[in-house]
Amino acid sequence: MSHVTLVRHGQANSAARDELEYDRLSELGWQQAEWLGGWFRSTGEKFARVYTGTLRRHVETAEAIAPDCLEGPIRDPRLNELSYFDLATLVESQHGLMMPVDREAFVSHLPKMFGLWQEDRIEDAPETFAAFEARVRAALTEIAEGEGRALIVTSGGLIGMAMRIVMRLDLTAMAHACLAIENTSLHRIQPLPSGLALTQFNALPHLDTPDRLFARSHL
Repeated sequence: MSHVTLVRHGQANSAARDELEYDRLSELGWQQAEWLGGWFRSTGEKFARVYTGTLRRHVETAEAIAPDCLEGPIRDPRLNELSYFDLATLVESQHGLMMPVDREAFVSHLPKMFGLWQEDRIEDAPETFAAFEARVRAALTEIAEGEGRALIVTSGGLIGMAMRIVMRLDLTAMAHACLAIENTSLHRIQPLPSGLALTQFNALPHLDTPDRLFARSHL
């Protein structure tokens, strides 16, 4: 067993209002990921295994990072993001909760949407909250049991669920974790005999210099 590093994808199309339009890196997103790859190489960090979801923004981020590993990235659909735009559209039509148009509105929207989702009060949801939690737990456990250091390039909602699983967070704390997660941030999990332990959250060493602070982004 070896530690797992999760990376959120680079900035995507933040002006999008649906899943398809969102799913591509912006110019800044490519730059963020390239800088992260440079940081990995400068520190000598190597990965025996690299995983991504099947979403375009995951694959593009991994390409830009270009991590040193023994094999190419493994694309695993269990590492895909929750369908936020689809869920938000259903919540708006069924519960009158408007889809947010800025970060401030998003901060109040996400916990409410998560609550409705967990309570199975979103009809025709593309996936239940329980199913999302189960697939994240299964993927994380399986990857953590593998040999050598692993890198996972995925999305903020999935990383937030990973934090819920590892830290046993309630729904509000999970939503707060999701809201904090920045593009191309690092999160590390160490397998222990007693379970998975969090050793790093939301680190941005590749952007933590005065000339790169402009490149930090959440959406």
